[in-house]
Amino acid sequence: MNTKKARILLVDDHELFRQGVAQVINNQPDMEVVGQADDGLEALTMAHELRPDLVLMDINMPLSNGLEATELIRANIPESIIIMLTTHEEEEKLFNAVKAGAQGYILKSTSSTGLVRGIRGALDGESSVPRKLVGQLLAEFSKLSKRPENLVNEEIIPIITQREREILNIMATGASNQEIAETLSISLQTVKSHVSNILTKLQAKSRHQAAEFGIKQGFIQRKQ
Repeated sequence: MNTKKARILLVDDHELFRQGVAQVINNQPDMEVVGQADDGLEALTMAHELRPDLVLMDINMPLSNGLEATELIRANIPESIIIMLTTHEEEEKLFNAVKAGAQGYILKSTSSTGLVRGIRGALDGESSVPRKLVGQLLAEFSKLSKRPENLVNEEIIPIITQREREILNIMATGASNQEIAETLSISLQTVKSHVSNILTKLQAKSRHQAAEFGIKQGFIQRKQ
């Protein structure tokens, strides 16, 4: 019985570290490293070529850092899950990684067992965040939610991509995910990923609430 392996792109500018992580991953029966990059720009190019199921992304790299690369990959290849790898534990970096589109955050100091568990969890749709950092992440979101509405909106607007605006406009008509996929000639899974990102970025609890926000910010034009 052949089990399809999860395809993983590994991005880190330290070759020795990459080799060690790649060995751990390739030793697993359900995952494999299909590519390695040492900076954010190369990661974006390889993500376009390989369409990996998951990207393990270092935050601090030359040319284009992990946060920039994450935002670009999520905008262009939304079906790829991104998990950040870092030695840093500052809550600001964790918060920015999530805002950029990362689904989780794994410290480089974690064990090989913890790394594999985090990857599997992310592939299953779970958010991978070290337990000791969960409180910091929740605190940052709490601060954001208590800011005046106009400040929250200013922070959200720049990270809404053109494709997400297109989908938001169609969502506002009451279209289903399948109808959006057919209209834009993209896969249903891609639509689901975009819709999920839109709701998260707009802090919306429903598609209707997201549409209302889109109209308020000028993303959606009311029909006369």
